[in-house]
Amino acid sequence: MGRTLRLWGPVIAAMAVIFFVSSLSEAPLPDGMSDKSGHGLGYASLGFTVVRAVAGGLPRRITWRIAFIALAICIGYGVSDEWHQSFVPGRTSDIADVYADAAGAGVAAAVCWAWGILCSRPASSRRPS
Repeated sequence: MGRTLRLWGPVIAAMAVIFFVSSLSEAPLPDGMSDKSGHGLGYASLGFTVVRAVAGGLPRRITWRIAFIALAICIGYGVSDEWHQSFVPGRTSDIADVYADAAGAGVAAAVCWAWGILCSRPASSRRPS
């Protein structure tokens, strides 16, 4: 139970933050940040936590299966988030937001994949000659 909570607790927390922000009639974005950038950044954070949970911790080698499962969870949550926003006064549902969500989660998965490769290399090959 403790390991499951340690792995999936951050996922639930990230989803709760996204749900809360989606419940506001106006997203609290920093000056100059576009809505799409906000979606990408939020879902990159979610993507990182989901990849970490699916992989059983990081750094680890990220397989196509792990990446696919993590992206499916993030995109599914993005779709449900857009549906949720359609009920919030002042907010609208936009498929382009789901694309931004998927891009953010995809970047996070790619970073985790690269991190896993770098950390699994033997120590002797990581040092410059």
